[in-house]
Amino acid sequence: MNFQIFIDGFYAISCLVSIERKENGGYGDIRIVAGNKKFVEMVEHPPYSMESGMPEIRFEPGSMYDRYLPKTPDFEDKCYISAIQKKPIHNYIHLNVVELWFNMFFTPVDYEDGNTCYCVYSYDPVAVDDIDRAVTSSMSASNDVLKTCIKLRGATDFKKAMNDVIKDIRILCGAEVCTVMLVNQEEAKSSVLAASKAEGSTIRTLSQHENMYDVAVSWAETIGERDSIIIKNEKDLEYVKEVNYPWYKTLADSNVKSIIVFPLRHNKELLGFIWTTNINTDNIQRIKETLELTTFFISSEIASYIMVKRLERISYIDLLTGIKNRNSMNNHVTGIVEGEQSIEKPYAVIFADLNGLKRVNDENGHSAGDILLKKAGLVLQEIFVEDDVYRAGGDEFMVIVSGDRESFDRKIAELRARASDPDNVCFSFGDYFNDTDTDIRDAMRIADEEMYKDKEKYYEEHPGRRYR
Repeated sequence: MNFQIFIDGFYAISCLVSIERKENGGYGDIRIVAGNKKFVEMVEHPPYSMESGMPEIRFEPGSMYDRYLPKTPDFEDKCYISAIQKKPIHNYIHLNVVELWFNMFFTPVDYEDGNTCYCVYSYDPVAVDDIDRAVTSSMSASNDVLKTCIKLRGATDFKKAMNDVIKDIRILCGAEVCTVMLVNQEEAKSSVLAASKAEGSTIRTLSQHENMYDVAVSWAETIGERDSIIIKNEKDLEYVKEVNYPWYKTLADSNVKSIIVFPLRHNKELLGFIWTTNINTDNIQRIKETLELTTFFISSEIASYIMVKRLERISYIDLLTGIKNRNSMNNHVTGIVEGEQSIEKPYAVIFADLNGLKRVNDENGHSAGDILLKKAGLVLQEIFVEDDVYRAGGDEFMVIVSGDRESFDRKIAELRARASDPDNVCFSFGDYFNDTDTDIRDAMRIADEEMYKDKEKYYEEHPGRRYR
């Protein structure tokens, strides 16, 4: 068979793939034995490469496929199904580096050379507006996803609705666990937004691992330019072991046998990941289609959810010091008074006024005053680590402290030791320890009065600074 003449008959970007069939039912080497002109041009002059300084690649027939294409279990699986099992495959795939989808075909070839089988891999870039989503997956999968994800639209309790959706998705996929995780790369933090675990499952969830964020972020590099990564058997796990050992270790430790992971992106920003664990691998294509559709719906909803949280943060956080602002303080106190929020007794209230801010502003400028305010906020955060610290306004701060009297007295002593330098961070403060039924507003009033008494004492000790 003249491979070159054969592949030149294909109009789309195409190559002829050979795959070695093993007697145990597995497969061996996968090679690109020939490529048409468009494929060779794509290999030697890739238009979508994001890496600079890469050495030039010349196409050589018969080379291992990963010399020209990303090495992935998903690609190998499709080659195996098409070339050895003689089944045609059609799919869309999205590359993360460009705003293009690729229309992909794997076509079995009715020719074998001993234990070597063949298929044609063809693909064609297509703009997202030209894709009919219903073609991407079966109508039944589309309907199932629509029914579940519609719960997110207009939900009053987003987290509860997301947990309901993830449970539905887990059941649709026949998985033990389905999870959505958010990642914040600016703060190097991750959090599980929603998860569903089948009854009786022994899988150790990722949230139980100490290095949860590091493992999650490593997926983005492992997935690369593809839309997902699929691990369905021991061979795929060995691939992960080679390219991402820390992740492989968590999979092995968690008793994971199979998993599909999709990144959640919105406007090229990585929001997090959705994955299903220990799936029914007989339905691997349907499961991939289900998750593929799900990512479109929930990525948009999560982006809106994150935006709302960011706006809430802006409205409740003092942008200069990074601690809670007066708006947050008032809402918390109002919630306690009206019974919408609870506060466990005993607790204490502290009002602290930063001495000397006006003098620093007048003598050194407002930038120096801002630095002093930041230092003051940092001192309070370091002392009252697990407590609510607020900038009540200007040079005044308030702290609501939880815990017993002994713990509170230790913190007050530390505050006095660290914030009594007239030339640096120096607070006048008052407090009220509430172990009775005193209303929180009365506790705040008493603490405020005590703070003004301490302020007068400061001026008595430093009379020259009363009006500075």
